[in-house]
Amino acid sequence: MANPDPRQPDSPAPRGSGDPSPAPAGRPAPSREPREKTPPPPEPTPPGAPAPGGEPAPPDFIRAAIVEDNLSGRFGGRVHTRFPPEPNGHLHIGHAKAIQVDFGVAAEFGGPCNLRFDDTNPAKEETAYVEAIRDDIRWLGHDWGDREYFASDYFEQLYQWAEQLIRQEQAYVCDLSAEEIRDYRGTLTRPGRESPHRNRSVEENLDLFRRMRAGECPDGARTLRARIDMASPNLNLRDPVMYRILRATHHRTGDRWCIYPMYDWAHGQSDSIEGITHSLCDLAYEDHRPLYDWFLEQLGVHRPRQIEFARLNLSHTVLSKRFLRRMVEEGVVAGWDDPRLPTLCGMRRRGYTPESIRDFCERVGLAKRESLVAV
Repeated sequence: MANPDPRQPDSPAPRGSGDPSPAPAGRPAPSREPREKTPPPPEPTPPGAPAPGGEPAPPDFIRAAIVEDNLSGRFGGRVHTRFPPEPNGHLHIGHAKAIQVDFGVAAEFGGPCNLRFDDTNPAKEETAYVEAIRDDIRWLGHDWGDREYFASDYFEQLYQWAEQLIRQEQAYVCDLSAEEIRDYRGTLTRPGRESPHRNRSVEENLDLFRRMRAGECPDGARTLRARIDMASPNLNLRDPVMYRILRATHHRTGDRWCIYPMYDWAHGQSDSIEGITHSLCDLAYEDHRPLYDWFLEQLGVHRPRQIEFARLNLSHTVLSKRFLRRMVEEGVVAGWDDPRLPTLCGMRRRGYTPESIRDFCERVGLAKRESLVAV
């Protein structure tokens, strides 16, 4: 007889007894029927894997965009990504998410993922950071094979393309200081003003730009700027700087160059040179995408598709490389691998495994809006 009162637990049988003991007076006899076991919770379904019903799980917005591109024949069905760190510090847990996205998406679609060091600022970059970044990515379990590149590999090509834009009257040499450029740029509510040097002739701009390269101008005296639209509601399109004069020894090219490309000029063109199909970026670069596309369209070269996703933000955690560097340099912590830091080498020293970090990044998932993960 089944227990008529579900609020009363069944009495367990004594150890070694085949039958339950007689029930005390006033209590019903325990049920001989086996109780149903609570089924275990279902395992989480990986992105794109079949759901329990047999239907594929809906992909996230990045994978959905790639599937759409493949179905339309864009890029010939290829998927080629890249992870582009700047070698100016050690990687942290926030970078781990980007690594998982870049390498993971490429692997899922059967394509390669490049490792490219965006080394366009010699004042802050070091070979030691290059080696540390390689070690961290390998420790996480990813391999880029022979696909390791540097933005500095393309310095000459970037320079030649800059001259092409000058000849197309889409770039000019500007003598305004950095402070004046910021003032002329305007604000979100006030349109920018054109530089007094915006209408120099092609010949004068080519001559000045070549003199910049030859080292005839002091640091900060001139810049090369794109000629786009000083009234654009997108501040990134208000004649952005493409090159600045900076005398600093580069970790790979030495003192061969004294002008260096800005990130927005080097990034998209490096993607194009390497044949990248999908440039997966931090959400902070969403407003830079029109500039990314504009440069490539004017040059008439291969144009990857840039897709942005929210970075990983953790509560009570410093994930700014600038502040992490400051703590290291000022002796607040023992070094980049201090176990109190969220750097990958620090987390490794603290005892975290690469599997746990990869799993954490996968569970956080992808989003188009910034959020804070409580830890």
